[in-house]
Amino acid sequence: MSREDFGDTLRILVATDCHLGYMEKDEIRRHDSFKAFEEICSIAEEKQVDFLLLGGDLFHENKPSRTTLVKAIEILRRHCLNDKPVQFQVVSDQTVNFQNAFGHVNYEDPHFNVGLPVFSIHGNHDDPAGVDNLSAIDILSACNLVNYFGKMVLGGSGVGQISLFPILMKKGSTTVALYGLGNIRDERLNRMFQTPHAVQWMRPEVQEGCDVSDWFNILVLHQNRVKSNPKNAISEHFLPRFLDFIVWGHEHECLIDPQEVSGMGFHITQPGSSVATSLIDGESKPKHVLLLEIKGNQYRPTKIPLTSVRPFEYTEIVLKDEGDIDPNDQNSILEHLDKVVRDLIEKASKKAINKSDIKLPLVRIKVDYSGFMTINPQRFGQKYVGKVANPQDILIFSKASKKGRSEANIDDSERLRPEELNQQNIEALVAESNLKMEILPVNDLDVALHNFVNKDDKLAFYSCVQYNLQETRGKLAKDSVAEKFEEDDLILKVGECLEERLKERSTRPSGSSQFLSTGLTSENLTKGSSGIANASFSDDEDTTQISGSVPATRGRRGSSTANTSRGRAKATTRGRGRGKASSAMKQTTLDGSLGFRQSQRSASASFKTASTIEKDDVDSPSSEEAEPEDFNKIGSSSEEDENTRGKGRKRTATTKRGRGRGSGTSKRGRKNESSSSLHRLLSSKDDDEDEDDEDIEKKLNRSQPRVTRNYGALRR
Repeated sequence: MSREDFGDTLRILVATDCHLGYMEKDEIRRHDSFKAFEEICSIAEEKQVDFLLLGGDLFHENKPSRTTLVKAIEILRRHCLNDKPVQFQVVSDQTVNFQNAFGHVNYEDPHFNVGLPVFSIHGNHDDPAGVDNLSAIDILSACNLVNYFGKMVLGGSGVGQISLFPILMKKGSTTVALYGLGNIRDERLNRMFQTPHAVQWMRPEVQEGCDVSDWFNILVLHQNRVKSNPKNAISEHFLPRFLDFIVWGHEHECLIDPQEVSGMGFHITQPGSSVATSLIDGESKPKHVLLLEIKGNQYRPTKIPLTSVRPFEYTEIVLKDEGDIDPNDQNSILEHLDKVVRDLIEKASKKAINKSDIKLPLVRIKVDYSGFMTINPQRFGQKYVGKVANPQDILIFSKASKKGRSEANIDDSERLRPEELNQQNIEALVAESNLKMEILPVNDLDVALHNFVNKDDKLAFYSCVQYNLQETRGKLAKDSVAEKFEEDDLILKVGECLEERLKERSTRPSGSSQFLSTGLTSENLTKGSSGIANASFSDDEDTTQISGSVPATRGRRGSSTANTSRGRAKATTRGRGRGKASSAMKQTTLDGSLGFRQSQRSASASFKTASTIEKDDVDSPSSEEAEPEDFNKIGSSSEEDENTRGKGRKRTATTKRGRGRGSGTSKRGRKNESSSSLHRLLSSKDDDEDEDDEDIEKKLNRSQPRVTRNYGALRR
């Protein structure tokens, strides 16, 4: 190349998906990604390129380790900081192109000698996140080692709106417009491309002596290209026709030779990854980087192989097609697979370019074992420790499905791509697998899964389990000889209870099986009086006890009266008012807690003396939150039932002992006081019954408090 041609030719080295830090905890493969990236930077120096262009996924992790960051900075500092002059200039508005605190290309900083500029977008592995929307590449950008571009702010309503501003470069008579589009979730970007004016492409302005058509337009993007699902990938036909060359990241198979897209007028190169992160056929192809030389509107691609990449051999075998294997003899299968592995190891050693530095190869055999027995892959790989780099996963077994046989021509990179999850409910999965649920009903689990995923209900599964526990325990408690059950009889009884519940579900309306994480039906109020300890959930340590049982509070009088008077004399939890609480609160749900928060504040001020404690147990407004039918059930029970239920509550409350920090008094020390207050409460119950009924009607006329997830508000 003559000096004049060299002055007008922009030379770019293109690479994608370096995945620095991949397998960094593996003793054999931990340095592979760094050696490959070091070789890429060395090639850039050797070929005297104007800049290095990276197509995303520079780091394998969104939050790379300190070791990975240090090694990446060392490599970039070693190859990029020198006193070589930069032969091109950026003529666009750099504050728009580089969205950092400095707002200019790194080699124009007077405090740094940058001889090899690096331009990079982000991928799906190192995409921006957090409050400040920062990526790991922002760290390298702040260090002035990398020019980070293609970072989009999704504005607008609906799917969002983005504007792509190119980096305009000039070298002699050659002008290049470099567009960058960092990774955006494929489904969203797909919708954006199909929404009018959602993606706006900014063209260079017409200048004197430089028309718009004189610019060579390059796009770098990092998206799905394989059309396993059209909505989960980006079609080449979404892109504008004025583009000349596209660098496509994210796809790891090396298709380095530019391919023309029919009817679009541009070419696409897919450099692939520089380190094998998936042991599939597409990754076993030789790794390359692309040297792109641009002069005017013409370009010349040159592919350069990477020699520091660990050799990788992949093959597929079908056992039934091999004539020397006996389906009933496992030894014959082992002997055949051993022979295949040895052949692949020998093949890898022959391909080695540098004989002095032969790396342990990666070996993967995909075995179709239809009609044959499998073997343990880990045990099989033990004999190859020290001979291959991946002894634990040499073999992968699969069966050819009927559909798979007819669609044998699936692209390799598509074949092992993580497919879109099928949106099935639990009922369908259980039916497909011929499973039988023995403890939890399928439809309850289905509702819990729906609430957990679609409504972000963190307590959905907990509530499902608690709901069914309450029902099962209630049904078992009805049996008079429950204490005489043997373990096997109990299991059978639980199964019978499940069948009964399923029959009850089938007779109910479809909406009646919906349960919330904060409550159950009032029917189960009386069934849960056997002293079941409820788990606590809070934003700190021990705020309100969320029982997963009743949406309304249990009556302070009635079944829990025996325990209420004793519980009020002791400060148990620090999540209420002035440190005073009762064991009746422990049985409330989040619904009820929010409902009587105001009355609890006023009541907590009168907890200072024993006399006011007893009076408040009877007159507290929060005791009137229970629903009428539950209140009537409890109010009409005999005194013997009161004592029995009180004992049940007593067992429950003792499990909570020691949780409160506001009191050093144990519950046992209040025994005499609680028994006397119990008699006074029982004697005064009838006097207040009429007054309580009126208050209950007033309470029920109020709207039910809305359930929120602001648990911290309960600790005010």
